[in-house]
Amino acid sequence: MNGEMAVIDLRSDTVTQPTPGMREAMARAPVGDDVYGEDPTVNAVEARVAELAGKEAGLLVPSGTQGNLVSLLAHCQRGDEYIVGQRYHTYWYEAGGGAVLGSIQPQPIPVGRDGTLALEDIAGVIKPPDSHFARSRLLALENTHAGRALPSTFLQAASDLAHEHGLAVHLDGARLFNAAIATDRPVSELANGADSISLCFSKGLGTPIGSVVVGSAQWIASARRWRKMVGGGMRQAGIIAAAIDYALDHHVESLAEDHRRARVLAAGLEAVVGADNVYASTNMVHLDVGDATTGDELRAALWSEGIRIAGGRRVRLVTHLDIDDAAIDHAVERIRAHLPQARSC
Repeated sequence: MNGEMAVIDLRSDTVTQPTPGMREAMARAPVGDDVYGEDPTVNAVEARVAELAGKEAGLLVPSGTQGNLVSLLAHCQRGDEYIVGQRYHTYWYEAGGGAVLGSIQPQPIPVGRDGTLALEDIAGVIKPPDSHFARSRLLALENTHAGRALPSTFLQAASDLAHEHGLAVHLDGARLFNAAIATDRPVSELANGADSISLCFSKGLGTPIGSVVVGSAQWIASARRWRKMVGGGMRQAGIIAAAIDYALDHHVESLAEDHRRARVLAAGLEAVVGADNVYASTNMVHLDVGDATTGDELRAALWSEGIRIAGGRRVRLVTHLDIDDAAIDHAVERIRAHLPQARSC
């Protein structure tokens, strides 16, 4: 590959680089020892994010995976279970942390095409108080799911159902700001029924690291202890919090541009694979190329030209801060040039 070639990375919004303004904010952030609770920038950002989500308190963690893990650990004890979507991140993509580190049993159920869970499926797996069963303690939801912003009516109804049965509700809100922009609803409204929420800032909002978990003050105190136990206690973490603060000031509204570019990308690819095989939602485009070999050949061809995508039959393309209109146009052109050849091999 030509070393001077500009790279267009569509694999994920996790690949974003911190902007110059964000780097400056990080460099000048007042800091202290956060394990002692003495980092003023961390304290301010935890409070800010909690208020945005309509909760009492927040907790800065290094990653969304750790945020979800400490949430599971703070809600459940050994021998408890959490009910979760079969393809939700907390079950499918986080290395079984709740089961391995917390002895918490996952109870997965099917996820609908719109990212929701059927209420009857949730109710059907809540265990009765019987010594034969794991204790149902938590419902773990997700918004967005595969880029889809879930209906607020579902989130509220599922939360109400869980609470009626004595279960707490955790929301994996890794891209909840995307959902808020897509639905034109405040984050606090989308998070209303959840007892805890994990909000990630190193995806579309462009920070190099960091998530914030929010909930009641008492629950956050428990989550803070679990964070320490799993190695998430940080010292002068204000440099991370400053990036989050900057992202909240400068990058939330720009998510709408990521969503627009995803729609442009999808429209440009429909002519190649057909509209039925392209789906765009928020900042993600899902492209079905027919089989895994075709996807892998397309990946190899594009990587040789500085366009990074994942392979496989169902290719996910993600727009973000570092993708502009010219990058979208070029990506569409090159995918359309290579895909017919890959499909004919």
